[in-house]
Amino acid sequence: MKGLVIKNTGSWYTVKTDDGQLIESKIKGNFRLKGIRSTNPVAVGDHVQLITNQEGTAFISAIEDRRNYIVRKSPNLSKQSHILAANVDQALLVVTVNYPQTSTTFIDRFLAGAEAYRVPVILVFNKRDILSEEELHYEQMMRKLYETIGYQCVELSAATGEGVEQLIPLIKDKISLLSGNSGVGKSTLINQLVPEADQRTAEISDAHNTGMHTTTFSEMIALSAGGYLIDTPGIKGFGTFDIEKEELTSYFKEIFRFSENCRFSNCTHTHEPGCAVIRAVEDHYIAASRYQSYLSMLEDKDENKYRESF
Repeated sequence: MKGLVIKNTGSWYTVKTDDGQLIESKIKGNFRLKGIRSTNPVAVGDHVQLITNQEGTAFISAIEDRRNYIVRKSPNLSKQSHILAANVDQALLVVTVNYPQTSTTFIDRFLAGAEAYRVPVILVFNKRDILSEEELHYEQMMRKLYETIGYQCVELSAATGEGVEQLIPLIKDKISLLSGNSGVGKSTLINQLVPEADQRTAEISDAHNTGMHTTTFSEMIALSAGGYLIDTPGIKGFGTFDIEKEELTSYFKEIFRFSENCRFSNCTHTHEPGCAVIRAVEDHYIAASRYQSYLSMLEDKDENKYRESF
């Protein structure tokens, strides 16, 4: 029997079979021994094969090849990854200029990770309704920065519904991963797009201007117009996994474009003479924030320091 994993609650997986049944399933006992270095070898979005034992319990016995996935370093186990979702058409990264503030470091790490696994990203700037004029100006600057690089951006307010309609044609008939820091309003946005989903929401912690987790597991939510949203737990940091230093340039679009003019083909863009990337940063063709994100990923192979920013 074959099906699609639509929900993961830790030890159990809800699988929607090809004939429309919803079956609660577990992982077959020896499944974790097959060299999958992940805290969750089965992810929402996986196409799987099921078998049942004599007691009628369903087990996931195999995963079909993934066309892509979004993966981050496990926050608890440094040498393992955590797969946020598999087989997605795009990711919607919800960010907020304030309440809480999403750092450009977090955004850039997410974008680099998505580039590594060939997942297009749309940046969704939320909470316009509560931003000051100065904060709105900063949001416009951020939007211009990422649009210039080549990322589609949408500004909206999930709380009031303003601008949410822009997303509807972008997510129709697609499987879209919804991600972002805790507290940026993912659950509120889902409630606007899929009212029947009735997602729980939580207030921002005033003491630290940070969000509190309301989603504790990943789940695919069907859209009435076609397609799915994959809701994921809010994350405070995004540690990329298994990206080699030599590959990193490729995952920053604008840095890659300028790197073709570097004097040395193996230029790391940190100190070499004739580096076109360093010159582009000095001439403001590459944003200093993006270059700093690149350097932090290049220098931070154990990727513990990134967590200090959140």
